[in-house]
Amino acid sequence: MSIKTLTLYNFNTSYSFGKEEKKEKEQSITSKLARLKDSYEKEGLRKAVEGIIIIHDHGHPHILLLQDNNYFKLPGGKLKPGENEIEGLIRKLTKKLSPTGTSVSDAPWEIGDHVSTWWRPNFEPSLYPYIPSHITKPKECKKLFVVTLPEKCKFAVSNNLSLIAVSLYEIYNNSQRYGAVISSIPALISRYTFVYLNVD
Repeated sequence: MSIKTLTLYNFNTSYSFGKEEKKEKEQSITSKLARLKDSYEKEGLRKAVEGIIIIHDHGHPHILLLQDNNYFKLPGGKLKPGENEIEGLIRKLTKKLSPTGTSVSDAPWEIGDHVSTWWRPNFEPSLYPYIPSHITKPKECKKLFVVTLPEKCKFAVSNNLSLIAVSLYEIYNNSQRYGAVISSIPALISRYTFVYLNVD
């Protein structure tokens, strides 16, 4: 398999950041699992997509995460029934990370490879990169895609969230702080070669 090269721009000089009034659902585990159960009873398996947005800071790759107090998550969310995964991810990233009024057609997201699939067997916090053998009806399927950015773009997140850049060495093997999915990212993207550019 050939090694892909990704061009990364500087987090501090290429991008501008703001906050807006955006409707954000309650992020507690209890609330999320309650919504999952309600969704499953109405629609069956919940299908979700999330973006691994890669940038650099001082020549080191970083991942953009949304932070709500001590809770961290990748940007993305639930697909609509029958929605294309790429189109759905672009829609969710635009809604959560772009200034209000940004159209999907103007969104800066460059969606790359699908690098991981995670399964939630039951209405519980744990996700696995496989379906356990005794599970016949998993409750959620979450797919992760690599996302890169152009040299310039604007971000705007909900007032109650922070958009942070976290280094791969901080994330790696740190499931206690970031969870199994996020802490697996350094291994998932180790296939890539990165080119670091700085734009004033």
